[in-house]
Amino acid sequence: MTTATDEHTRHGYHDEKDALIKRLHRIEGQVRGVERMVDDDRYCIDILTQIGAVSTALEALAFKLLDDHVSHCVTGALGAGDPNVAEQKGQELLEAVQRFTRTR
Repeated sequence: MTTATDEHTRHGYHDEKDALIKRLHRIEGQVRGVERMVDDDRYCIDILTQIGAVSTALEALAFKLLDDHVSHCVTGALGAGDPNVAEQKGQELLEAVQRFTRTR
């Protein structure tokens, strides 16, 4: 049985990996900017605004990955015709959504 940790699994985001990495680098830069703001004793509200921007950027990335998971992994499992694999992917999706929504 194929699992999410298999070495040779091609994930739904594979074709967009470079774009995702660029987004992560931008987010990393935003976080470093927040650190500089704190170090520079910037106004609290300005820092909170930037933290909100980082959170929004991470949320958008998470939704993109969830979309890719549904479009590729879950759809592929349903199309394969194995009800056990389809159930596993569906359960993984539900658990991921639950983890994602708990962070709010």
